Amino acid sequence: MSKTHTPPFHLAFPVIDLPKTETFYKNVIGCKIGRTSDRWIDFDFFGHQVTAHLVNEMPHVATNLVDEKNVPSSHFGAVLRWDDWHQLRDRLIPHVSEFLIGPYIRFKGEPGEQATMFITDPSGNGLEFKAFKNPEMLFAS
Repeated sequence: MSKTHTPPFHLAFPVIDLPKTETFYKNVIGCKIGRTSDRWIDFDFFGHQVTAHLVNEMPHVATNLVDEKNVPSSHFGAVLRWDDWHQLRDRLIPHVSEFLIGPYIRFKGEPGEQATMFITDPSGNGLEFKAFKNPEMLFAS
C-alpha cells in the first residue's frame, strides 16, 4: 500500500437518536453530512466515512484501564495535527458537559508525546481525539 495516500476508512456505529446525533456531529465536531435515510446518517469525519445507524438500545461497552483512566474498549476518533487538536479542544469545551477523559498530554517530553481527550456522543459512543507532538511517532514501538 502506498505511503503517499491513505485511503479513507468506513465505520458504522449505533445511535439511539438520529436528530441529536446529526446536531452533535455537524455542529459540535464539525462534520459534513453525506447521504441520509430515516435509519442512518453518513458523516465526513475528518475525511473518513462514518455512519450512524439507529438502534433501539445501545450495547454495553466494557472499559479498560489506561493511565489510571477508564477508557471505553469500543471507541473511535481521529489523529489530528497538533494545532488542529488544540482548536478542536477549544471548540468542544463549551459544548461538552463532561469529558470521559479531559484533554491532557501523555508521555510529556518523551518520543511518543501526544495530546488526547475522550468524549461521548449523545448515544454514549466513546470518541478519542489525539495528536502527536511528532507525527512520525504514530506507529513507533
